[in-house]
Amino acid sequence: MSEIDKAWRLRTSVVLLRILIGWHFLYEGVIKLYDPEWTSFGYLASAQGPLKQFFLAMTNEAIINWTDGLNIAALIIVGLTLILGIFERVGTVIGIGLLAMYYLAHPPFPWLEQIHAEGNYWFVNKNLIELAALLVIYQLPTADYFGLHRILKKNKEDIKN
Repeated sequence: MSEIDKAWRLRTSVVLLRILIGWHFLYEGVIKLYDPEWTSFGYLASAQGPLKQFFLAMTNEAIINWTDGLNIAALIIVGLTLILGIFERVGTVIGIGLLAMYYLAHPPFPWLEQIHAEGNYWFVNKNLIELAALLVIYQLPTADYFGLHRILKKNKEDIKN
């Protein structure tokens, strides 16, 4: 297998990973946006681990609406940047931040009771895995290869010529 073929396969795999993670973020944001009953209150109020007080502070009645709104906006922004392939690195940084907060709100430490967990984990859960995948996407950006950034960049070059 040639080096060009290996590079093409790697880029294609990272594009697929980028779009799938983008879809996950966008879906989560849109579902929360259109659900008038949704709030992050329960998730934050049951936070565990060393940052418990930080997450409990976010449940304050004066700021919970801001907390919910910023969470939804960030999910949608990350989803759009990754799916469309524009501002990809900005989206990955925001996504990494969100996932780190989700992880730290309910860390899967063996000495903590697992609340709001979809299974039994031991240090590693889906948030940490998706965070690691976003680190890969950050290191191997693909928007120049497949995405809106490529189209905009090409149009800009056409205008210069």
